[in-house]
Amino acid sequence: MGETELSERAVRLKIYLGESDRFGGKPAYQAVVELMRKRGLWGATVTRGVYGYGKRSLLHSASVLRLSEDLPLIIEVVEAEEKVSALVPELSTMVRGGLITVEDVRVLRHLG
Repeated sequence: MGETELSERAVRLKIYLGESDRFGGKPAYQAVVELMRKRGLWGATVTRGVYGYGKRSLLHSASVLRLSEDLPLIIEVVEAEEKVSALVPELSTMVRGGLITVEDVRVLRHLG
């Protein structure tokens, strides 16, 4: 038992968007994750923010008194660089008002 470094280069793709963003008649985050699954990416996670703002500086919050209908969301995936690079142009058309970032990561797999 031990950990070994993944032999291929990996990156972390993060997509920042709003809960009310839409693409193709459905929530943009759902359309993006469905595309990632269809393309065979390792996995994706959507995280909902409780407080934040975007490029228009509008604050969005999830409070007990008022639930925002446009909370910030982050879609995150760790994948081989080649797969992410091939997907970014299509993601750019789906995430019009959001932000897409890519950074190098070191992936370890636990073999057991």
